[in-house]
Amino acid sequence: MSTDTNPKAGAASRAIDVIGLCGSLRSASLNGMALNLAGDSMPPAMTLDVVDWRDIPPFDADVLAHAIPAPVEALRDRIRRADAVLIATPEYNFSIPGMLKNMLDWVSRGIDQPLRHKPVAILSAAPGPVGGARVQYELRKVLLFMDAMVLSKPEVFIAHAASKFAPDGTCTDETTRRFVAEQMAAFEHWIDQVGLMHQQQQR
Repeated sequence: MSTDTNPKAGAASRAIDVIGLCGSLRSASLNGMALNLAGDSMPPAMTLDVVDWRDIPPFDADVLAHAIPAPVEALRDRIRRADAVLIATPEYNFSIPGMLKNMLDWVSRGIDQPLRHKPVAILSAAPGPVGGARVQYELRKVLLFMDAMVLSKPEVFIAHAASKFAPDGTCTDETTRRFVAEQMAAFEHWIDQVGLMHQQQQR
């Protein structure tokens, strides 16, 4: 499984390892661009590692009964080792893209599923006027059932996204850049809060 690391210059001594998951597998995905924008907008302590999960197979209970496939186990292990997860996804037919839902179904299997109590943030980019709002609400329901700790606010819906990114993936819209930066600052605080809650529970 390949990864694309986005190192942050001048990072603080406290390092927050965030993995990025894109709900679109398209090479020129607007959500891939949004994910990279989020990585560039993170506070200095945070680093984003965008994970390529396209080798996850279709979910099959017969396969699961034999063994968890190696690509699934590798992704589960990477999520487990990360401090947090950032998901950028398009909206397909008012809901979650099939491949993304399939991946989450694989990740969720077993009592050791790695999204339990893991800080998660969501953003979406779409060519339409609502910016993928409906997929975020559907995705939140799934992640809630998986016991993930999903950041509630601020929400980021990048509407008319094709007009806000250059062909090379650079965001050309100042308002979008500001909203994403504000979400990433809130995400850093949320990751700290979740970590503190875990420490208190273990006392």
